[in-house]
Amino acid sequence: MATFKRNSETAWHNRTAEEVMAILQTSRHGLTQTEAEQRLKQHGPNRLKPPRKRSAWSRFLLQFHNMLIYVLLASAMITALLGHWVDTAVIVGVVLINALIGFIQEGKAEKALNAIRQMLSLDAMVLRDGKRIQIRAEELVPGDIVLLQSGDKVPADLRLFSAKNLRVEEAALTGESEAIEKTTEAVPAQVTIGDRLCMTYSSTLVVYGQSAGIVVATADQTEIGRISAMLERVDTIETPLLRQLAAFGHWLSLVIIVLAVCMLSYGMLLGDYHLGEMFLAAVSIAVAAIPEGLPAIMTITLALGVQMMAKRHAIIRRLPAVETLGAVTVICTDKTGTLTRNEMTVQRVITADYQIDVSGIGYAPVGGFSVQGTKLLMNELTEILELFRIGLLCNDAQLREHENNWTIEGDPTEGALITLALKVELDPSFEHESLPRTDAIPFESEHRFMATLHHDHAGHGYIYLKGAPEEVLAICTRERSIEGDRLLDNNYWQAKMQEAAALGQRLLAIAVKTAEKDQMTLTFDHVRTDFTLLGLVGIMDPARKEAIEAVQRCRSAGIHVKMITGDHIATARAIGMQLGIGDGQMALSGVELDQMDDAQLREAVSKTDVFARASPEHKLRLVKALQSNGEIVAMTGDGVNDAPALKRADIGVAMGKKGTEVAKEASEMVITDDNFASITHAVEEGRTVYDNIKKTIVYIMPTSGGEAGMLIIAILLGMTLPISPVQILWVNMVTAVTLSLSLAFEKAESGIMQRPPRDPSAPILSRFMIWRIAFVSLVLTGGGIGLFLWEQSQGGSIEACRTIAVNALVMGEIWYLFNCRYLLAPVFSYKGFFGNPYVLLAISILVVIQLLFTYHPLMQQLFGTAGIDPTAWTKVVSFGVLLFLMVEVEKYLISRYKIAKI
Repeated sequence: MATFKRNSETAWHNRTAEEVMAILQTSRHGLTQTEAEQRLKQHGPNRLKPPRKRSAWSRFLLQFHNMLIYVLLASAMITALLGHWVDTAVIVGVVLINALIGFIQEGKAEKALNAIRQMLSLDAMVLRDGKRIQIRAEELVPGDIVLLQSGDKVPADLRLFSAKNLRVEEAALTGESEAIEKTTEAVPAQVTIGDRLCMTYSSTLVVYGQSAGIVVATADQTEIGRISAMLERVDTIETPLLRQLAAFGHWLSLVIIVLAVCMLSYGMLLGDYHLGEMFLAAVSIAVAAIPEGLPAIMTITLALGVQMMAKRHAIIRRLPAVETLGAVTVICTDKTGTLTRNEMTVQRVITADYQIDVSGIGYAPVGGFSVQGTKLLMNELTEILELFRIGLLCNDAQLREHENNWTIEGDPTEGALITLALKVELDPSFEHESLPRTDAIPFESEHRFMATLHHDHAGHGYIYLKGAPEEVLAICTRERSIEGDRLLDNNYWQAKMQEAAALGQRLLAIAVKTAEKDQMTLTFDHVRTDFTLLGLVGIMDPARKEAIEAVQRCRSAGIHVKMITGDHIATARAIGMQLGIGDGQMALSGVELDQMDDAQLREAVSKTDVFARASPEHKLRLVKALQSNGEIVAMTGDGVNDAPALKRADIGVAMGKKGTEVAKEASEMVITDDNFASITHAVEEGRTVYDNIKKTIVYIMPTSGGEAGMLIIAILLGMTLPISPVQILWVNMVTAVTLSLSLAFEKAESGIMQRPPRDPSAPILSRFMIWRIAFVSLVLTGGGIGLFLWEQSQGGSIEACRTIAVNALVMGEIWYLFNCRYLLAPVFSYKGFFGNPYVLLAISILVVIQLLFTYHPLMQQLFGTAGIDPTAWTKVVSFGVLLFLMVEVEKYLISRYKIAKI
């Protein structure tokens, strides 16, 4: 029995159907059942291999892979060995809570592969032993002959050898906004998918016509299988925030370990401390310096950002993506359905006398007409009403309305003509009854026009024709004008066609001819000459109005927008001009990208904003090139072809309405209204979230710094520790879950979308932030240890002295919270003190908690505290006010003399 080995690199579209049949050892009658079964064993079933999955346990254990967590776990082990079980329990509890939050919130991008698998067709009609039979799609093998008709999902990659009026929607693979007209002729080997007119690809949809083709690829060898494999190989990029936090965690851990070891060595060699006492002191320093609440509070801040974005039509699938949006420097966006509506619309009507602009977008019949900005009334359109009527009647599509949502059944271009007719208030039912169709010549790619024969109730016959302008002009001898019919001015129409093509519009010519007497049939002999041209209509998928505004907002925020589409380069340029992307001239095609090496591509992508005829590999290469240039890239898209680039990008943004499940699962964010403008809202929210995270870090770190400072000074001076390890954990956690959390609710500061994106390579702590943390840490250290020593000199018990020190730290944090609402702007205003109600609520809760901590017997037993008198409280509150005023003075000096930037 003959066998063969497929070559996955074969350019099937470049070979004739006979050559393909010879290579695959098949015929137009199909394979025998025996041969098909043998090939099924050889090549395997026509289904994509399942993705690799990580177990839930491995994902949970990875949550502990963090330097700060390692230090905390080591501290817990030491406190356990020393018998301090309360300290151990609190430390372990904090670690487990953070791990559970990370485990629950982690994204699962591998679902994208499952989503791709669900896109494959379930059944296929094939020829086996010369007979038509229906089989499961997974039983298809190379060499099978597959029959397709309108409504079928293509079950495998096919080389067509028969096609009648075949149009296939390939938007999921190519981004092409229109259904593609297919032929059987071979095309050059180097053309992109969108131009391989003799091929149909697995998972695409037949919208019109019939065809037969040879299976040339199944399962992972198909185009969609190749994308699936590419998606699995693509590494998910770690977000800027996670990279910065990892670096921050390593740096902080190193400092903490060195500090703890130095203090342990000093106490053992130079101080008068026991080994167990110094171990506990070293652990106390480590626990004090580690901001335990920071991971949890950052997760909560990101989660709140998720909720805010959801209200603005942006669903976040992975928490860190919230912050990444704020760092985006480039947005790579698909055109169809993202920047445009994916609804073909007539935008221009050209007659012998007028060039009429048509307003309104989409299939909804809302809009008007104007000439050079002057609005036309309905009674001024009577002369060209026949053109609109022919567009309605020489048409096989149907327009339907459901709950004020207009959809098309049939060809989108024909749907645009129906909408045009409705805009001039033509009634489809009345027109079809007045001029019923008698016969028709359907559209075919060989002749590129459609013609219909109609008769009115008086017996008069008319032939209506629409099609490609070149074909229609060739059979027209006259043109219709307001003065009557006259000889065709071919130069005029050629000039108008060039103008419209430069705008990226697809042109249709509409013509009419009086039928012969008693004519009841329509043949090609009837449509060879003597037509009168009524005009041209310019059709395109229009840009969203809100997308134009959104692109401008991105530019003002310092974000570059680059359009990457599968459409023709002329259409891409035209849409780019409408949106303000590119200059209308500079654009690169997929073929040109193939000729560039990586270095040339990195240079080209920095200068070019419009890319046309792009394949999945092109999109992925462009994203990688931008990232190599140091850009933080957001990639938007809705098709299967976008999935690898969506996953590779720093943040993938999928469309929620018209996007495929594959695109959604490969992305970090889904826009529920398919509106590019929602991305700019999400960027603004992302910047706000990052600002709030910085405020949280600047707020939390001085608490840890103040606690560690108090312990270091106590060890250096050989005095009793002014705060115990369990009290340290108490302060860190209660300030985090109350005061720090309130900063997550801060609103965007003014001018947030007028400043450029932050430098993604910059550390999370700027020099200003390091200074502020050190400054406030020193103040908290001085105030806490000063009040501890003061109370000790007055004869207070160690419990009372430590209680005052703890409350001094908490009170300092309460007043410092107001400072942190604006890192450099002054807070002395009503808005500064009362603008965030969550701040006041958090302070009220914390005051109650601290009173319980100080006076409740159980808390006194657990944390070693004691009640203090009103005089002590006066000193504590005064210290907090003093810290607040010192920070406000520092803000004034920095702003006044422009010493630092945030």
